[in-house]
Amino acid sequence: MLGMSSFFSFLIAFLLFLSLVTAQLAKPSSWQTLSGSAPLVVAKGGFSGIFPDSSSAAYELAMMSSKTDTILWCDVRLTKDGFGICLPDIKLDNCTNIAYVFPNGKNKYIINGVLTKGWFSVDYALKDLANVGCKFFNLSYKPKFSVSYFENADYSKFKFLLMNYDLYIDNTLLMQAVVQAIYSRTEKFDLAYGIFGVEDVVALKPPGLWLNIQHDAFYSQHLLNMTRYILSVSKNVTVNYVSSPEVDFLRNLVREFRGTKTKLVFRFLEYDDTEPTMNQKYSSLLKNLTFIKTFASGILVPKEYIWNATNEPYLLPHTSVVTDAHKVGLEVFASGFHNDAIIPFNYTYDPLAEYLNYVDNGDFSVDGVLTDHPITSSEAIDCYSHMDKNNNSDLGKPTIISYNGASSDYPDCTDLAYNQAVLDGADFIDCPVQMTKDGVPICMSSIDLIQVTTVTTSAFRARISTLPELQAATGIFVFNFTWEEIHNLKPVISSPEINYGMVRNPRFKYSGQFMKLLDFLAFAKDKALSGVTIKINNAAFLVEKLGFDVVNEVINALNSTGYNNLSTQQVMIQSNSSSVLMKFKQQTKYNLSYVVHESISNADNSSIADIANFAHSVAIDKKSIFLENYNYIIDQTQVVKRLKSAGLAVYVYVLQNEFVTHFWDFFMDPYVEINSYVNISGVDGIITDSPRTTKTYRRNTCAKSGGFPNYMEALGVGTLWTLIPPVVLPPAVAPFPVLDAADVLESPLPSVKGAKTGPSTSPSPPTAPAPSSSNVHLNSVALISLSVIMMKLTLW
Repeated sequence: MLGMSSFFSFLIAFLLFLSLVTAQLAKPSSWQTLSGSAPLVVAKGGFSGIFPDSSSAAYELAMMSSKTDTILWCDVRLTKDGFGICLPDIKLDNCTNIAYVFPNGKNKYIINGVLTKGWFSVDYALKDLANVGCKFFNLSYKPKFSVSYFENADYSKFKFLLMNYDLYIDNTLLMQAVVQAIYSRTEKFDLAYGIFGVEDVVALKPPGLWLNIQHDAFYSQHLLNMTRYILSVSKNVTVNYVSSPEVDFLRNLVREFRGTKTKLVFRFLEYDDTEPTMNQKYSSLLKNLTFIKTFASGILVPKEYIWNATNEPYLLPHTSVVTDAHKVGLEVFASGFHNDAIIPFNYTYDPLAEYLNYVDNGDFSVDGVLTDHPITSSEAIDCYSHMDKNNNSDLGKPTIISYNGASSDYPDCTDLAYNQAVLDGADFIDCPVQMTKDGVPICMSSIDLIQVTTVTTSAFRARISTLPELQAATGIFVFNFTWEEIHNLKPVISSPEINYGMVRNPRFKYSGQFMKLLDFLAFAKDKALSGVTIKINNAAFLVEKLGFDVVNEVINALNSTGYNNLSTQQVMIQSNSSSVLMKFKQQTKYNLSYVVHESISNADNSSIADIANFAHSVAIDKKSIFLENYNYIIDQTQVVKRLKSAGLAVYVYVLQNEFVTHFWDFFMDPYVEINSYVNISGVDGIITDSPRTTKTYRRNTCAKSGGFPNYMEALGVGTLWTLIPPVVLPPAVAPFPVLDAADVLESPLPSVKGAKTGPSTSPSPPTAPAPSSSNVHLNSVALISLSVIMMKLTLW
């Protein structure tokens, strides 16, 4: 049999962080599965979201980083000499480098009536495949929904994920990735592991084994008997499940497995695909579950059979597939789960939320899920199911600070985003303060209206100007507009990962109303919040160029709404300017938070001492905590530890649900990411555009019952990086700078002539800065910039 690749270095590092969960946490009676037991986690080809499907590393990682009863799935292919191997596709060239090893081995066969060209296992003996390596198989992950709104996305931005994807040795193309839409996985482990056999999987002694059989007739044409092979395997080990999309194959097995522990499962393919032995579409067979029950104990269906979606995509009401199958005594398993795929917007890019909709929706529970990322489904079942919806209590940490409200669901800093952030459980909701032309402080995430409104399609688009003090690009700035003018503009939802084709909640793209600071404070005052975060940037520019004392305006607004005497909520002032925080320290007793706007590798003693002199907390970029290269964690800094040792609380920003924002070490799982920053690095708070996710993390039942399961931890720092074969290691990256005193300390803010320190009326409307002579007539460069901006805003 093919030798199992050495994986000891991985095991030693990984076992420092991981231990297996020893018991189900939920009582069997609480599940709406057919048996009343918790749903199964079936690892498709192992942990195939991180390592190539069906490789030794994928299988071993699945066993270590998920539930103790996780079932290992193998798509069985037979070799010319009758051995079973595990590979996700019948065409070996789609999931291995066999085309390089045997360049003349391409063949063509009729498979289920279709002429198919490629490399096939039936043409090779087991020993012939000893030097064939596994690679990621992306062909099967076709988008289930319309992706027309991605068509103009800049896919060149995938460079950070796909750099060096084509691998050449001695000027010969060794492998070439297949990438579809936004779907992408790290290719650095391609060819690092050989083909794994069924007996190799058995040798791992998994808690359960699931063998999937397809194309039985094809193997029979080559005088290979799949039924005989399955029976031979079952004599030596318990095969818990055998599935197939072919009726006759399962019907022939019924008698052989009657009275054994092996369950037969009929696998449904897509609705319009035709089952080869009965020549009926699977949609037709779905209507005759009583017939399926005559030869199977369960069905495996694509997840869309249960929760379908519109083309946008948004969820439609669930079907009756699960309840119908349970009524006739069939278990139901759902397939097609992966953390790195487009899912309906109802889930806000949170893969755990999708799992919960299948296992704990109140109406039914599937009996198991087939997934490429078994850690997330394990979390959903072990730690996040059956949370009391009427009991909102949680661990109380980390502190949850919204980022422009719940901006993952609604346009930044709108009433809808703030209301959703409150509903989702934020402790602090935030208002980034901007000043209008008529001196009204408002909440808006950008001083440039192009970024957050429809201004470029309005009559105000001619107000474009260039202000290098604020940004390199041309802009249309808030302070050139009255509050009434801004209030009449439509907001635009932010989609920070649009370069990867990932947009947010298009049905509400232009929804909501902007808020004045006074209205924001009045809104927050009677809500169940720990407090409000007031963010102030560009204060020096506003006072020097426009005569706006934004610090004084904020103090006045807080005083007039009673926050200066409010005991039920805190006020956090957040700024990247030490002079702003110094001024607040001199005039108020609010909590002050310093924002480090660049990624750093360390902070020297003098800078930490200076920060501690004017701030109570520090907000740092997440890359300042875990250093990364090519999206792999390579080290952990001591920044958090050093700041906390000076008595400063530490907040990390900005955590998002979109999988492209997660390091590979976090498994494209936002809960593993949160847990890593909280329990490995020790941050005190999370700044996030999706407060619901962190709130869910805080409410998990595992921690309330004695602690998180260790499989929720990320890999040991640098573990994945050390496993990358040297030939494909990315080049080293330049180190981030060290924060020093010169980066922190600033001159005091200048005073506005005639400004008062107490409550006052707003200053007279200033004259907006005139465009410089280089752009006063909107020269060709500015016009081009405007046209590009308008194109981006109408992207989808």
